[in-house]
Amino acid sequence: MCTITGIARVLIVCLFASLSCVSLSCEGIAADGPRQRSILVLEEADFRSPFYSEIFAGIRASAKQSGKSQTVIYAESLDLSRFPGPDYEESLVGHLKTKYALRSIDVIVSIGVGSAKFLQKRKQDIWPAAPVVYGFVPDLPETRALFLPNTTAVFARVRPAHLLTAARAVVPDLTRVVLVGDAWKNPLTYGHWRQEFAAAMPELEVTDLSDLVLRDVRQRVADLPARSAILTSAMYSDGEGTYYSPASALARVAETANRPIIITSDTFLGRSGVGGFLLLPESIGREAGEVAMRILDGEAPSSIAPFGGNNVKPIFDWRQLQRWNVDEANLPDGSEVRFRERSFWEQYYWHSTIVAGVVLVQGLMIAILLRERRLRVVAEIEARQRMSELAHMNRRATAGEMSASIAHELNQPLAAILINAETAQQVLQNAAPDLGEVRDILDHIRRDDQRAAEIIDRLRSFLKRDPTERREINLNATVGEVFRFLSVQAMAHDVELAAEPSSSDIRVKGDKVQLQQAILNLVVNGMDAVAHLPGHRRRVVGRTSLADGNLALVSIADTGDGILADKLTEIFKPFFTTKAQGMGIGLSIAHTIVEAHGGRIWAENTPSGGAVFHVSLPLAGGPRSAP
Repeated sequence: MCTITGIARVLIVCLFASLSCVSLSCEGIAADGPRQRSILVLEEADFRSPFYSEIFAGIRASAKQSGKSQTVIYAESLDLSRFPGPDYEESLVGHLKTKYALRSIDVIVSIGVGSAKFLQKRKQDIWPAAPVVYGFVPDLPETRALFLPNTTAVFARVRPAHLLTAARAVVPDLTRVVLVGDAWKNPLTYGHWRQEFAAAMPELEVTDLSDLVLRDVRQRVADLPARSAILTSAMYSDGEGTYYSPASALARVAETANRPIIITSDTFLGRSGVGGFLLLPESIGREAGEVAMRILDGEAPSSIAPFGGNNVKPIFDWRQLQRWNVDEANLPDGSEVRFRERSFWEQYYWHSTIVAGVVLVQGLMIAILLRERRLRVVAEIEARQRMSELAHMNRRATAGEMSASIAHELNQPLAAILINAETAQQVLQNAAPDLGEVRDILDHIRRDDQRAAEIIDRLRSFLKRDPTERREINLNATVGEVFRFLSVQAMAHDVELAAEPSSSDIRVKGDKVQLQQAILNLVVNGMDAVAHLPGHRRRVVGRTSLADGNLALVSIADTGDGILADKLTEIFKPFFTTKAQGMGIGLSIAHTIVEAHGGRIWAENTPSGGAVFHVSLPLAGGPRSAP
């Protein structure tokens, strides 16, 4: 019995041992899964600057687009231009060796000539086995001499001839160029620019300011002769101990320059440079990233021949072209012009179309009235009574159409004027005309003319663009005028408009026309929201009140279907609309006007259904107590 028990214990121990081994084997298999691939981006300057930030974004986009397996991207800013010297370089090597001692680097993407020089001297000490992809380097013999074995390159370079071509496009009678920036002194960046300039323009005068401090450069460029252009390259320091980003340094030069500035980077555009053949940093990063992903997928760097990327394009700033009176026909082929101001028709296409439509309808109505008048005059010869009956029927038909729109509302006073004029003609044809009756008729004509003028003035007050005039206005009256103005349109759509003004006299300081425009847009929006509903739900209410003692509040409520919760914050964005034929500008315009008046606009759904838009504005003359 004891023997059997001992054997059983031995078997149980063996079973547990076997299970443990299986478990460890499974964990080992899980641990031996696909290893993350890694890319190290070495940038010669500060990757937080716009130019190098876009390069890094391009590399990251290429890695993400590959999608074959997860790739980790590390980034290091060597910042060699601001911290030159062997001591900093030695400390940088120690830092990188310690930082990446336990990190495997599969590919290094070197950005810039400074990084290439650093790797030539120090790569063997830190990452001896990692292949390298050189990016943002010029295709020059001096640069190729920096390349290590087992590497490839994507070249990116604005040649001096490119700068000269851009300068001659901007200044057709160019005789002098002024060189500004540190890179002109670096043969690995611009190479032998003197030879290129001499080959392109033997008589060109060159003023080299690359050795001057920024303070002196600003003075020199402020008084340059005509037929000159400034050719820039990257600047990182004022030469007196203060360091700048290249874009900031360019802006400092542009503050005093009296001649057009030719630039070299897409990220400089818009900072007073006129443009030129510009490096596209995002394209530089994307091209280098694509080559790095090919190497990670198994291609040998030596099998990928260095090539020139598609990362330089002629781009110009339209505002600077206008400033220097540059003819766009002189620009290089394929040039892109940015910041172009749209024409009046492009900016106000829908506004102009609406106004033209209103004018066309008015003209058509006037033409119809004139035609009817001519027909009436002809019919008067045959039978005055028939003409009178026809005029009566025409007035009734016109009266039925007047509720369709504001344009139709003009028919009533115009028709009345016409009839009174014809009646006056008839009275005056009598042998002894009743001048008292004629005087009454003329009074009626004058009254109807004033009525038509009021309708036109009311329409024009909402459409015309007058200079902003801020003054104290009665908010109750302002809201009431909007509701009266829209009453005809509401009647045409069978929508009930109700204005409920506050019992208090509420006054705000602002531009009356602009505030009416904002409130009008909210009311029209409410009318659209209930237009498809049954008749008893077609209602829009406007209320005014005091809030918190120092704010005036306008609330426009409808009984529609409300607003989706996730759209409450988006409805005021330009061109956002949920309507099939909507332009998406009404609420955006209202939002802009209210904010310009120091107010706030927001929307919310009501528990009983529908939506309410609130506009709060500061009171004129300080806070007051609500009744």
